Amino acid sequence: MNPTIPELGRFAEPALLILVSLSDGPKHGYAIMTDLEDGTGRPMGPGTLYAALARLEERGLIEALEPVDRRRPYRLTAIGATVLAEQLDQLSAFAQLGLRRLGRSTG
Repeated sequence: MNPTIPELGRFAEPALLILVSLSDGPKHGYAIMTDLEDGTGRPMGPGTLYAALARLEERGLIEALEPVDRRRPYRLTAIGATVLAEQLDQLSAFAQLGLRRLGRSTG
């Protein structure tokens, strides 16, 4: 029996960014926001972050760990890693298609 792989849902961009941030290890909310801003140049507000964290946890893509110094870290689950890899593969293929259509080499 194959488990159903949950989708990222309507708010895919914040969810995808959070999954990428957690792909190199557990982080608490502020560390996720800092990592995302460093990586994208765009801030993610706490309302967007915590709403997306709740949805990702509800879907089983991340899990909350025990608090450390009053901060609750989150980590990617195995199914979360699978969903992230699939999403990144799809985005990569789409980006390569767009670059080819623009006449740019895709390496």
